[in-house]
Amino acid sequence: MSETPTKKGLSPAARRTALLGAMFLMATSAIGPGFITQTTVFTVQLRAAFAFAILISIIVDVAVQLNVWRVVGISGMRAQELGNKVLPGVGWILAALVFIGGVVFNIGNIAGTGLGMNAMLGLDPKIGGAISAVVAILIFLSKRAGMALDRIVVLLGAIMILLMIYVAIVAAPPIGEALKNTILPEKIDFLIITTLIGGTVGGYITYAGAHRMLDSGATGPENIKAITQSSVLGVIVTGIMRVLLFLAIFGVVAGGVTLAGNNMAAEAFQHAAGEIGLRMFGVVLWSAALTSVIGAAYTSVSFITTSKTSERTRNLITVVFIAFCAAAFLLLGQAPQTLLIFAGAFNGLILPIGFAVILWVAWRRRDLLRGYKYPAWLLIVGVLTWLLTLYLGWMSLSGLGELWA
Repeated sequence: MSETPTKKGLSPAARRTALLGAMFLMATSAIGPGFITQTTVFTVQLRAAFAFAILISIIVDVAVQLNVWRVVGISGMRAQELGNKVLPGVGWILAALVFIGGVVFNIGNIAGTGLGMNAMLGLDPKIGGAISAVVAILIFLSKRAGMALDRIVVLLGAIMILLMIYVAIVAAPPIGEALKNTILPEKIDFLIITTLIGGTVGGYITYAGAHRMLDSGATGPENIKAITQSSVLGVIVTGIMRVLLFLAIFGVVAGGVTLAGNNMAAEAFQHAAGEIGLRMFGVVLWSAALTSVIGAAYTSVSFITTSKTSERTRNLITVVFIAFCAAAFLLLGQAPQTLLIFAGAFNGLILPIGFAVILWVAWRRRDLLRGYKYPAWLLIVGVLTWLLTLYLGWMSLSGLGELWA
């Protein structure tokens, strides 16, 4: 079962904060250094037509998260616990995939915090990465780690959105062209759409918010409204950030600027808002990377612990996890490309395996859902989305082919 009995004592205000934190943890876990790079590169490639890809990816993300949050929330069990109830051992396979991918991607996230501090303050990226890892560790060492976690992800998420609004306005993109392409795109690139979906609901990100929600105590059929609202709003926050970043880059590109360097997003911010734009980019990248460090660490550890593990023990394991990733970053300078390809393939496998468990529980295991009758429409939407995740998984495995080549 879950920690619900101990969490029932949360005041309504504390529960709202925890649910808001869960929502932002899901959103900010998706908004990492890779998210910023992908959005920039794809905007340069597709220009206004990228708006359609964003719309489709948001619709699919909502379909995935509605199902994941509802099943995890009503059952009061983590994804790996549900997996082991469905078929003993499946949960631990899922946990291993999430944990291995989480380690590798967190080395990359810490590298992202270093690059963010470099753009923001001119600090050496390794020093910036080490400082950021210490900040993340202090959050989990706090006596009120849960509340600190919720507040920091909400704060950093809000800062990112406000800065992006400013840059998007200054860049002055052709909004009419973007709106037209949202519905009638000049070009459709299915591979780009699947990449976006994998980046926002792939790997540990799928479960970051839902697992955090369990700590709020908002579980069981009686909390279905809060569960549904939080899952949809989390995807909307991610979508807003993607749209604002797209508009900022599109405004610069539409103005005739050619972005072709190693850090196109930084170039775009600098073109849009000068030196202050570059510093703002540093703040956005650092915030995105730090919240991804926190999200990856929290979620990866939630997969190798159970609901019965005390919060203090979980937090200490999370601290060790972050420290290990930071040490690896300082030794390697970045997550090696080979490992990132492996982790990407793991991410592609996690979604269809984990989502199959979720849908099976929704369809056949009403006993795990405390007698709740699952909506048929949501199950059908989930199955259609699952078929797409199979394609995503197949595409990600081609990364392993590249590796051996």
